[in-house]
Amino acid sequence: MRAARLIKMVLLLQSRPSMTAAELARELEVSERTVTRDAQALSEAGVPVYADRGRAGGYRLIGGYRTRLTGLARGEAEALFLSGVPGALREMGLEDAASAARLKVSAALLPSLRDASRTAAQRFHLDAPNWFKEPKTPELLPAVADAVWDDRRIVTRYRSREAEVERELEPYGLVLKAGVWYLCARVAGRGSYRVYRIDRFTAVEAGEERFARDEEFDLPGFWEERAEQFARSILHAEVVVRLSADGVRALPYAVDPQSAREALQAAGATDEDGWVTVTLPVESEEVAHTQLAALGPEVEVLAPEGLRARFASDAIRLARMYGAL
Repeated sequence: MRAARLIKMVLLLQSRPSMTAAELARELEVSERTVTRDAQALSEAGVPVYADRGRAGGYRLIGGYRTRLTGLARGEAEALFLSGVPGALREMGLEDAASAARLKVSAALLPSLRDASRTAAQRFHLDAPNWFKEPKTPELLPAVADAVWDDRRIVTRYRSREAEVERELEPYGLVLKAGVWYLCARVAGRGSYRVYRIDRFTAVEAGEERFARDEEFDLPGFWEERAEQFARSILHAEVVVRLSADGVRALPYAVDPQSAREALQAAGATDEDGWVTVTLPVESEEVAHTQLAALGPEVEVLAPEGLRARFASDAIRLARMYGAL
């Protein structure tokens, strides 16, 4: 316990010009008296810790001293760059590696590990807007994550809409979208990349064979393109609505943001009431009813007639509920 604390103290001093006893005590979760004893122990062990006296005093390392105790393994270095997303680390089975890395976080990486930030970014992309879902961790996620980090081919069984199929995949990267985990992978022997929901894998087996990663593959860019394609592919219907100024501001939060922005840009001028008429692509009347209901009295549905009738019925029921009729 004390040895780990002494290492952390050296790393803290290595990362800053100086620190007061109170600052060190707070970081190390000990008393200032313990900090004084630890500093003396380090000095006796040959670590050049110097104490400046006075109100502006503190502890510092002399002569640019740098510890050789960093010892970051590649797994720890890559996990370090994901340490801001502890939930995702835990679900991928990397929590212990991240914990070990935090002890060494302030020390300089070895030259052989300086690409760790790039390799981490190419293997994991976090896309998790606040959509208020209770996430469930797929049972096979750690096995898939191990293969992603190690560039190992995997043989999987995947449950699609039609049937369960077997695929040999080259797993390129993981994406967490609104609590749902996805794998971006290339089918072995083919050039195209695909997206798989990890909770639909029924079996995953990593082989010994590693695949040659395409260094041009850009995970964030690939995901952004596919996500936009998917969002547009499900918009099969159109509705015409009038929006107040408040409704205009709220629309991108109720429906697909990109579609909302494009619809508002194509809209004409406001009418005499300050409202604007918008033609909006939607998934279906059912979905549009749910989404646009969030705008309350800031939206009026003009077409189609069936959707307008639904909102009229909602308005009558609400008026009766609140005693307005």
